[in-house]
Amino acid sequence: MLQSLRRFSLLQVALFGGAIATTATFSLNPVWCKSVRAALQNSPKAVVDEVWQLVAREYVDTTFNKVDWQATRLSLLSKNYTSQEQAYTAIREALEKLEDPYTRFLDPKQYEILTSQTSGELSGVGIRMELNEKTQRLTVVEAIQNSPAIKAGIKAGDEIVAIDGKLTYGMDVQAASKLIRGKAGTLVTLRINRPGQPVVDMKVTRANIEVPTVAYNLKQEGNRRVGYISLEEFSAHAAEQMQRAIQDLNRQQVDGFVLDLRGNPGGLLQSGIEIARMWIDDGSIVRTVDRKGQSDDLTANHTALTKLPLVVLVDGNSASASEIVAGALQDHRRAMVVGSQTFGKALVQSVHSLSDGSGLAVTVAHYYTPKGTDISHKGITPDVKIDLSDAQKRQLASNPALVGTKNDPQYARAIAVLTTNTFAESPRNQVLKRISIR
Repeated sequence: MLQSLRRFSLLQVALFGGAIATTATFSLNPVWCKSVRAALQNSPKAVVDEVWQLVAREYVDTTFNKVDWQATRLSLLSKNYTSQEQAYTAIREALEKLEDPYTRFLDPKQYEILTSQTSGELSGVGIRMELNEKTQRLTVVEAIQNSPAIKAGIKAGDEIVAIDGKLTYGMDVQAASKLIRGKAGTLVTLRINRPGQPVVDMKVTRANIEVPTVAYNLKQEGNRRVGYISLEEFSAHAAEQMQRAIQDLNRQQVDGFVLDLRGNPGGLLQSGIEIARMWIDDGSIVRTVDRKGQSDDLTANHTALTKLPLVVLVDGNSASASEIVAGALQDHRRAMVVGSQTFGKALVQSVHSLSDGSGLAVTVAHYYTPKGTDISHKGITPDVKIDLSDAQKRQLASNPALVGTKNDPQYARAIAVLTTNTFAESPRNQVLKRISIR
């Protein structure tokens, strides 16, 4: 049984992905607390020095990109900041000197959004919406399973005419989402228009919703039953969702799998490790090296859920944790990797909350694939390289229903690999053949 991701310390959770954060908690440096905190209390300089301390203590490059980090502190604290915004600007300017886009400052709003994203949860009613360009009406695309929206009877195709009495005509999805989301247990009133029925007001109680990041289904491709699994990001719930997908497809007697990591920017390190362990039974998954040169080899633990043939789909937006998983599967020859060259992000970040609700992501380590390959700025080269044309990309983007079908050239090639490659011989079929020979 997989260990719950929530058991890991929230003091410092490693993550992958340029746009993903986590609910790591800042731990103040004791020396700083005694000598400086009293003087800086209730001052914008407090956050400035928190950031400086964290970078000084954790940043992977101890030369700080040849920047005199001590002089940077003196310069930062010598200035007078009349607002938090001025302090934030100074922090960002100081971090830019490191020339590391992944070591970045997040204002409170950005930090709240990113921590919510990484947690794999949101507080709301559990619907996906779009603005219908023709009618300018907010329309429900999907009501998430077991959500308050489902319990209230909201369905795909429903138009949201008003939110708590505020008319939504022409309102964009982001603004509507802000109105719908709120503290779990509170009520929101949605005025729903359903074709052929009277407009009704539905009172829906907000709840914490687990956001689906895994989608899967069984596909019949010729004489082979293929389990297709798409993973959007490595959130805190991704591993348990992946586990359910693999187990369900196993029960449906699939002959092989296609794991689609295209467009997946990364996420939590632990999520990536847990998911890799579902496919790899033994051996290294990834090796990280910190600022002191100390290595940490993260390995499989004999908990693989399947040994069936596997193809992994990747593209130029497959980054970080996606590259960890794809690289491990490729190095162990556990899967064939099909698609385009991946992004090439080989750095690990730790994310901290700061005293005023803002946050800081700090690069703390470099990582290498099991064979010791550094993919930084290079990415993973697929075993079967197939790039989409601009026209093909536009077609798939405009019609997502085509993704994972024969109209998707990379998926079609993955199916060809599963069907024709010697590695793809199903263990189930291999056993049958051995028995028939006897």
